[in-house]
Amino acid sequence: MTSSRRYGHLVSPGRSYTLNPMPSDPNRPIVVGASLAATLVVMSLVLFWLLAPSNEAPAATLAVGSTLAPTDNGATVTTGTTRVSTTVVEPSTTTEGTIPGQPLHAWVDRSTVGEPWGSAVEGLLTFRGNPTNTYYGTGPIPITPEIKWSYPDSPMCSSSTDLGVTSTWCGNGWTGQPVIWERPDGITELIFGAYDRRLHFLDAESGQPTRSPILTGDIVKGTPTIDPDGFPLVYFGSRDNKLRIVALDRTEPVVIWEVEALISEGRWNDDWDASPRIVNDIMFEGAENGLFHIFRLNRDYDELGLVTVDPELLLKMVTYNEKLLNDIGPGYPAVSVENSAAIFEGRVYFANSAGRVIGLDIERVLAGATHEEATVFDYWVGDDVDASIVIDEEGMLYVSVEYERYLDQAKDLGQLIKLDPYNETDPYLWGMFSLTEAPAKGGLWSTPALGKEVLYAVTNKGFLIAVDRETGNEDWVFEVGAGSWSSPAIVDGHLLVVGNTGLLRDFFIGADERAPDLQWTFQVGNGNIEATPAVWNGMIYVGNRDGFMYAVGEQNG
Repeated sequence: MTSSRRYGHLVSPGRSYTLNPMPSDPNRPIVVGASLAATLVVMSLVLFWLLAPSNEAPAATLAVGSTLAPTDNGATVTTGTTRVSTTVVEPSTTTEGTIPGQPLHAWVDRSTVGEPWGSAVEGLLTFRGNPTNTYYGTGPIPITPEIKWSYPDSPMCSSSTDLGVTSTWCGNGWTGQPVIWERPDGITELIFGAYDRRLHFLDAESGQPTRSPILTGDIVKGTPTIDPDGFPLVYFGSRDNKLRIVALDRTEPVVIWEVEALISEGRWNDDWDASPRIVNDIMFEGAENGLFHIFRLNRDYDELGLVTVDPELLLKMVTYNEKLLNDIGPGYPAVSVENSAAIFEGRVYFANSAGRVIGLDIERVLAGATHEEATVFDYWVGDDVDASIVIDEEGMLYVSVEYERYLDQAKDLGQLIKLDPYNETDPYLWGMFSLTEAPAKGGLWSTPALGKEVLYAVTNKGFLIAVDRETGNEDWVFEVGAGSWSSPAIVDGHLLVVGNTGLLRDFFIGADERAPDLQWTFQVGNGNIEATPAVWNGMIYVGNRDGFMYAVGEQNG
C-alpha cells in the first residue's frame, strides 16, 4: 500500500503542479457539516445556472487519421488448477438496511440494488447506473423507433496506438455508455467520451453541443461518471494515461485535477477504461496497468463558490503477483483492471484480466489498512474479466469471464459465474458455460442485466441468454450475432440489446422473464456497435463505430 497522501495534479488555467506529500488524518470527516454543505451546493447550482453556456458552443471534429501529441507490493492470491481457490474474511460491518428499524448501510445499502444512485442529481450517472451495476434508465420504450438525431456532422475519429499497433478508431466502443443528468437550468445533458479524443456535452433532446468538448491526448473508451452528490463534477479516463476530474460550474468545462497511470508502475497497458465510482467522497478506480486505486476526493468550494477537489490517495494495490502470472502463462499476460468497481454494504469488488476477483473492506482501507489487511474476498476464475461485476440484493456476485486462454480453471468453472463472497468454505454457486475451441474466443465481454429471477447476458459467440439466478440454468436463448459486446438493459418492463451488427432489439418481458417477446428490430448506424446504450425518458442513446452518436425515439414523438 502506498502511504496516504495528496495525489495527482491540481490544474488551474496555465498552471499545473504536483502537491507535496502530506500526512493524512484518518479521523477527518468525509462529509462537512450539513448546513454548510447544503449552502455551498445551492450556491454552486445557482452559479452554474447563471454561467451555463447556450447550445451554441462548437464541437471541433478531428480529421480521420490525424494525430495529436498527448499533451511490489503484490497481493497474495491462491491460484492453480483446482476449482476452488479463495480467501474469505469476515467484514468489519454487517449492518443490514432492509431490517426494520435498522439504518441504511453507509456504503451502498442492498435496498439500492436496481435503483438510481443518489438523490441529489437525477440521471443515469455512471456505467450501469449505480455501484451495483443494476440500474439502466427510464422509459417509456419507443413503440415505433426512428433516429431522432445523430452527432456530429462528420465522424468522430482519430489515430491511436495500442500495444505498438497504430490504427484509426472511430465513434464509440466498449464500454462507451453515455451518461445523462437533469441540469438545474432544465436542460437534459448527455455526456460521453469518444474515439476523437474528446469528452462531449450535448443537449439530449436536440443533439446540439451544450459546452465545448474536453480534448485529451488519445481516445476515450470508457464511461464517464457524473458526481452523484450534487457537486458540479465529471470524472473520466483516457488512453493518454490520464484520469481527469472536470468542473462544470465555470463558463466552460475545466480540468481541475488529473493523474497518470504509468506502465512503469504495473504492466500491460496504461489506459483508464473503468467508470470511476463515487461513494461518500471516495473514488474507486482501476487502470489497465493492473493497479487499483482508492482516493478521498476532498470535494469543497472556494471563496468564490467554485467547486474544488484535493484528492488524497488512500490505497494503490497491485492486483497480480508472480504466482498468478505463472498460472495464466506468457501467451496473454494481461492483468488490466478494466471493469467498473462494484460496491455493496461496505465492500468494493473488482477483477483483473488475469481472472482474479477481489473484495476489499472499505472501512479498513479508510482506517489505514494495507490491501492484505483489507482483503475480504479473493478468487481466481481462470480467465480475463473485463465486464463489470453485478451484485444482487443478497450481496451475491455475478462474474462474466472471457474464454481466450483455454485454461482448465475457466473450463471447469464456466464463463458466467455466481459467487457467494461470504461463504468461507466454497463461494462457487454455479457456472454457465460458453466454451470455444482455440483460436475462437468464448465467454462474455458484456455486463449482464439483473432481472427479478433471471440474469440477461450476451455472449461473444452471439447469443442473448436468460439464466436462472438461483440455479444457473439457461432458460432462453436468442441469437444476436457473434462478437456482441454491448451490455443489455432492462427498462420499463422491456429488455433492450444491441448486436455487433448495429441491430437494436426490443423485447417485452411481461409476466414471464424466461420468455421475452421480440417487439421490433431497428438498424442503428452503418457500423458495428460495441458501446452500451443509455435509456432516458423515452430516448435510447448509443454510439456506433461508424463515428456517430445516435438518439433513437418514438416516431413522430
